[in-house]
Amino acid sequence: MSNDKPQGVCADYFASIVGEENAVCLWENIELDQQKRIQQAISNEKPQGVYASGNSPSCIVYPGSQKQLAAVIATAYTNNWRVLPCGSGSKLSWGGLVKGVDVVVSTEQINQLIEHAVGDFTVTVEAGMKFSDLQALLAKSRQFLAIDPTAPESATIGGIVATGDTGSLRQRYGSVRDQLLGITFVRADGQVAKAGGRVVKNVAGYDLMKLFTGSYGTLGVISQLTFRLYPLPEASETVVLTGSPEAISQAANILRGSALTPVQADLLSTKLVSSLGLGQGLGLIARFQSISESVKEQSNRVLEVGQKLGLDGAIFADGNEASLWQRLQKRIHTSATESVITCKIGVLPTAAVEILTQVELGLIHISSGLGLLQLEDKNQVLKVRDELRSAGGDASGGLRLRTQGHRGFLTILKAPMAVKEEIDVWGYTGNALPLMRGIKEQFDSKNILSPGRFVGGI
Repeated sequence: MSNDKPQGVCADYFASIVGEENAVCLWENIELDQQKRIQQAISNEKPQGVYASGNSPSCIVYPGSQKQLAAVIATAYTNNWRVLPCGSGSKLSWGGLVKGVDVVVSTEQINQLIEHAVGDFTVTVEAGMKFSDLQALLAKSRQFLAIDPTAPESATIGGIVATGDTGSLRQRYGSVRDQLLGITFVRADGQVAKAGGRVVKNVAGYDLMKLFTGSYGTLGVISQLTFRLYPLPEASETVVLTGSPEAISQAANILRGSALTPVQADLLSTKLVSSLGLGQGLGLIARFQSISESVKEQSNRVLEVGQKLGLDGAIFADGNEASLWQRLQKRIHTSATESVITCKIGVLPTAAVEILTQVELGLIHISSGLGLLQLEDKNQVLKVRDELRSAGGDASGGLRLRTQGHRGFLTILKAPMAVKEEIDVWGYTGNALPLMRGIKEQFDSKNILSPGRFVGGI
């Protein structure tokens, strides 16, 4: 079938599948804010055969069930229409630019709770459920999903997995993929596939679940997920230490080597500390959650470490603590201007402090070395990226990373379209591209799912 059909014909095809009123919305009828979010994900370069005008898709489709989703994707496959899958669209600005999109397919209406096995500490939900809605449901049973994603009020569960968006809770609970027990997805040809299961001990399909975590919708459209859960803690407190880079680095080393068990522990840049009203200098923020006695003991021990090193310290509890973490996440993910570039960094934890002294706004987890930086322009991105790649760093005034043979990475999440079109978003220099392209070919031989959004233009 021809792939250069008028936009109205494309919408008619999908309307015959999803049926419900407002389940297919033509591009010109989409709200301007949503249009802007979608266009941030799409390259101005228009591949041959894509009929959508400019970098605008013909329509957005909202399937109401997994069956409808499969039929929508199968129709796109038959007609060679390129698909941009999404949930609520809160992370469409992340990753590479998609090369031509004929239709956006949102899983936002596929949002039901399938099963909550309270005794097994597992939950199965459809991909379009909002993270905040899921947490509210789990809280009724004194349980929670131990991830703290970007935009928790609007982010969908499927979108969180597709972008591998974990947050600071990885300090205690690991990443998204560590908590994922089962996955159901729609293949590029419209067939439904499953991996894993609904119990913690089930390991079938483990590698496939890892593969889909952080795949940015390039391998299939996630429709259903099963996670392990944890009990809500009895008590919670957060300690903040601020002061000189040397003392903060020492405090981080002591915390890493101690028996203390923070659930979140991050290093904060000077500007991030001051903008949150936490004091002056670099910061170390550590959160403890357990029984009340343990929380108080661990918080006080961190304060004592800070006092011995000459650092200022404070403990946050109850509403003040919750507000602090909400403000921290909002600040690190919100750009002061549209020109700011938000990047994900990976570095040896022992080099994190040195990096944070060279950037205005940044946060790095003390154990994993993963974090977020806000950089001013593409030149700063390229400079930091080059210094992370070079062993020993740059002794002439750059980051001067002293770790022998150090390596790291810097990936652009959000940036102006002009920046993403000019420099490589992912900055990948490894040797796995042929393997990744082979996987993409197996899962999506027609290259219709988010083409160009992943590493190496995959």
